[in-house]
Amino acid sequence: MRLAFSMAVEACWEIVENTDTIINRYREATISFDYFGDSILNSASDMVAMAVGFYLASKLPIWGSILLFIAAEAFVMYMIRDGLLLNIIMLLYPLEVIREWQGAISK
Repeated sequence: MRLAFSMAVEACWEIVENTDTIINRYREATISFDYFGDSILNSASDMVAMAVGFYLASKLPIWGSILLFIAAEAFVMYMIRDGLLLNIIMLLYPLEVIREWQGAISK
């Protein structure tokens, strides 16, 4: 039942994330000037990733879930200068220092 609820919440977010309001917010607050929304494949992949994360969280101790989350966030921040935490910050309270860091060309 919790998985079904979590999937419903994720599906709702995927719909909201692709509304003009959120897409325009991404364009205003981030460096994603050419963002036009997620593809169906991206949204479906997000749903699968959420289900896998749900499964792992049900099997791992809480400290394992927290470490896995931190590792995943650190990995995507290092590799592509993006991540869940950065997206939340930039949608709710955009910071110029993050926008500049995300826009910098990696050497």
